[in-house]
Amino acid sequence: MAELLAPAGNIEALDAAIGEGADAVYLGLKSFNARLRTTNFAWNQFEAAVNSVHRLGKKIFVTVNTVLEEYETERMYRFLAYLDKIGPDGLIVQDFGIVRMVQQFFPNLRLHASTQMNIASAKAANTMSKSGFKRVVLARELGLDEIKQIKERTNVEIEVFVHGALCVSESGLCLFSSYLGGKSANRGMCTQACRRLYEADMPGGTEQGFYFSPYDLQLIERVPDLVSAGVDSFKIEGRMKSAEYVGSVVSAYRYMLDHWQEDRKGALATAKRMLSTDFARTKTMYWYTSSQAENILNPKQASGTGIYLGKITQAKKLSPDSDDKADAGWYAVIKGGTYDPDIGDSIRLHKKDDSVRESHKIKSIYEDGEKNWVEIPRGFGVGDSVYLLQTKSMSKRYPRVLPNDISRYRSQPGAQELPVLDLTPLAKDSLDLMPEGLYVQVSTVKDLFVVQCEQPVRVILELNSVTRESLLEKKEKLPFSKRQVFISLDPYMPQDIEDSLTETVTQLVAEGFTNWVVNNPGHIAMLKPLKVFMIAGPYLYTFNRWAVSWLENQGITGLITPLENSKRNIEATFEPDQRKRVMVTLFAYPALFRMRFELPESYDFLYFKDREEGVFKALSTKDGSFVLPEQPFSILDKNKSIKEMGFTHFLIDLSKTDVKKSDFKQIMASFYTSKPLSEISRFNWKEGFYSPEKVEERRQMTEYAQAQMNQRGRNGSSKSGAGGKKNYSSSRQNSSGKGRRNSSRPRHS
Repeated sequence: MAELLAPAGNIEALDAAIGEGADAVYLGLKSFNARLRTTNFAWNQFEAAVNSVHRLGKKIFVTVNTVLEEYETERMYRFLAYLDKIGPDGLIVQDFGIVRMVQQFFPNLRLHASTQMNIASAKAANTMSKSGFKRVVLARELGLDEIKQIKERTNVEIEVFVHGALCVSESGLCLFSSYLGGKSANRGMCTQACRRLYEADMPGGTEQGFYFSPYDLQLIERVPDLVSAGVDSFKIEGRMKSAEYVGSVVSAYRYMLDHWQEDRKGALATAKRMLSTDFARTKTMYWYTSSQAENILNPKQASGTGIYLGKITQAKKLSPDSDDKADAGWYAVIKGGTYDPDIGDSIRLHKKDDSVRESHKIKSIYEDGEKNWVEIPRGFGVGDSVYLLQTKSMSKRYPRVLPNDISRYRSQPGAQELPVLDLTPLAKDSLDLMPEGLYVQVSTVKDLFVVQCEQPVRVILELNSVTRESLLEKKEKLPFSKRQVFISLDPYMPQDIEDSLTETVTQLVAEGFTNWVVNNPGHIAMLKPLKVFMIAGPYLYTFNRWAVSWLENQGITGLITPLENSKRNIEATFEPDQRKRVMVTLFAYPALFRMRFELPESYDFLYFKDREEGVFKALSTKDGSFVLPEQPFSILDKNKSIKEMGFTHFLIDLSKTDVKKSDFKQIMASFYTSKPLSEISRFNWKEGFYSPEKVEERRQMTEYAQAQMNQRGRNGSSKSGAGGKKNYSSSRQNSSGKGRRNSSRPRHS
């Protein structure tokens, strides 16, 4: 029997999921999960939940699906030791470093590959199976036939998303939020920048639209087909959703799973009625219906969820239940919809410039005879839109899963020390095929001729439909010998290209291309039998030495560091004697997000911009669509200091661009002279990932420094008096104490 797996973002959602018949739940704790903005579970709540769920004969999985920086590895080790003690039924993970730790220290922990790991083919699933994984959560942008093929070619369990929000980007490959302000989707901090309102220059003039805000997934009709395909687990998305939402969706899929065989048509009709209260976005069956972008995108669809209630026409502070003005709250008149919200309803408010979106449960309503003043959160006002998420009447009380008294549950992570991991010493000949020097990556053979003038030690040619034709069909002459060329594979490897890609790769190896950049676990399984030289690309995320060690066990020594990485973390990960294995990207137009479809014909624009005048480029090709920043990432001017740190391999990545000789010369001038280019982003190189803990630490440091200066100022003032001694100013600001940038503008030095 297939498993029905439900989200539990909080205790109430856990009650709803179990109460409506979920076979298993997945949840996160306060750290190391990809939904840090939800409530999540405290230690004692989690321990109680594991015991209670197990007593009910159900399963509980823990999300540990973010990438780790080096300084976090010891904390992760302690966290894993805690989980090993408590005994959940599985860990949903993304980082290869966690895989490596579990392999060595906690073999009893059951591993599930997160959708963030980008498993979209049987070869990728089998690679993870060999590393001890019992289940893979497949990438969401797959079709039914692809899922059938994966199940036929692997013994690992298959988990598939069937309902909830979609990412427009291919799973695990989005850098957009991270590029805009360090809030990485790979760290559970995604700001959903793709769902914002953008402005584009169309042939008929400037137009606005939610160009990259996708519909929501709903596969209730496909449940029988997925059961027949052998899917082991049906997963509902929504750890940030309400208990009411979780309850209604679980009940619908429970009914369909239990009754489709006896009356498929009737079961579907009943299940759809149960889902009628899911006031979310327009629904799609995504790749199960069509590969067309129109099947998932509609620029006129607001980025929010819910039934439209109208706009705020008036807003003010009111105190309806008390004469005490301190008790006053913010209230608004909402007009334009067909439903009047009531106390207990859940609504979602959107600023008119789409800068802020917030969910809210209505606690009170004030009637003045003519208007209903609805209580709203502070910060919203006239012109802002309001949507209905849930009505009070939809609320349902469920038996509590956790006991009333959880005081006896006291386990927490301990203070264990992480054993030292020394990466394998580099053998003299281990990097002979990866010589020191400058590497340049391009997307066409034509561009190889442009960059040859600077004589890079090696070039990297992206494998795409154009270069495949150039190399295998047209047999175009190259300006470099084949031993000087690395072929880079695209990080997204869906099942429907697995066989054709394997054939292409085999032909290229036979033609003499034996140096490869791999970006997906499936690439490893594909290339290992061909006895070629592989280096890990930036999408095989190596943010810590444990992840590097996992790659070593796959036969991979050299690597290109992830584009999101920081100087501080790269130094911490690699000891000086290990830095010759690392290639550092100095320049790139990073693909902020990647889509498995060509953009609609109506998207007749190349450039678009956000509300802060940030400019981006949308490319649509046969191989998919890509969004790039107009401002490139560049640390070209830092190359000498990076070399002094012991790094000897440098990459200029010009892929997804049409390389012009004049532009390339300008890039190389910055490399040689160490003078920065204008209008660039440093990405996360200087300040690393956004961290709430770091922001709070800086705030406290600033307050302390300010207090110290104020005290010195007061002391100086009392001593100066008539003597006229100098009084030091206390107005100077400590720039390091300013909060981490929240601006969505690309950052500069």
